[in-house]
Amino acid sequence: MADLTFVDAILGPGRPGADGARDLPDAEALDAYSRVVTRVAERLSASVANLRVSRRVRGGRLLDGGGSAVVITPDGFLLTSAHVVARTDGTGRASVGGRDVEFRIVGGDPLSDLAVLRADAGDLAPAELGDAEHLRVGQLVVAIGNPHGFGGSVTAGVVSALGRSLPTQGGRIVENVVQTDAALNPGNSGGALADGLGRVVGVNTAVAGFGLGLAVPINAATRKIVAALMTDGRFRRAYVGIAGGSRPLPPRLVSKLGRDQAVEVVDVVADGPAARAGLRPEDLVVAVDGTAVETVSDLQRLMIGELIGATVALHVFRGERSLELELTPIELEV
Repeated sequence: MADLTFVDAILGPGRPGADGARDLPDAEALDAYSRVVTRVAERLSASVANLRVSRRVRGGRLLDGGGSAVVITPDGFLLTSAHVVARTDGTGRASVGGRDVEFRIVGGDPLSDLAVLRADAGDLAPAELGDAEHLRVGQLVVAIGNPHGFGGSVTAGVVSALGRSLPTQGGRIVENVVQTDAALNPGNSGGALADGLGRVVGVNTAVAGFGLGLAVPINAATRKIVAALMTDGRFRRAYVGIAGGSRPLPPRLVSKLGRDQAVEVVDVVADGPAARAGLRPEDLVVAVDGTAVETVSDLQRLMIGELIGATVALHVFRGERSLELELTPIELEV
């Protein structure tokens, strides 16, 4: 009797079937984890498209490929990874919401690995975009995409780490990338990484190794990029014209500035904005218009489109000297 009471406490009341198993409704048999994953899959399945594209490869041959995309508006705008639609003729086909439709590329930004497509379809089911800034390590996430052409595939895992960096084909670094152990495979790129409420918090972009996937975060910065791609077909960035890296500051500057790193100029592009401003190799850039910079990523984040053609003040240390240099960024050509 004690054993039956224990079983009832775990499974709940119910009558055993012929094989002794409890005859319970599916909803009661699922554990909390399964219910969350199931709910997210049901909510997003009609909002993730499976893409089919033809890419031009070395030698001029066309190679059929695939990927995924997320519906972001009812009238056919889709968000995907820029590398999924790179080297195509600008069009392709998508299976979305049970329909097979054509799409065209509206705009792409290889430096963030994001692209916006427009499908020849209306009345689609857009996904709700969340905010990756609220994610925590260990939090449940669900990936939906088209791995190896198997559309609507769902995997689940946790946020393994936050704040990772992802080198892009354009040579820049995507910051604050989300690392997950949800299984990702070729074809998942461009698909949704969602939280437990079904809000898309990342665009799956890379498989970095067994059990390790990366996703470009959905946050304030990426929303700006997506909005620009939808309206203008491109995202404008300012260009300075230096190569550099983080360097520890000498103790005298640490105590003076209250931080321990700056951006050291390693090389200056001839006749570029930095060269015209008078920057030299070995200069230490510590601030732009009063905003501290400690890493190249800090400097990249400040190079927004609004700075193109504007004059900014660089606070620089050259040996023992503190300098203020005026620099006018130009537009970065991608």
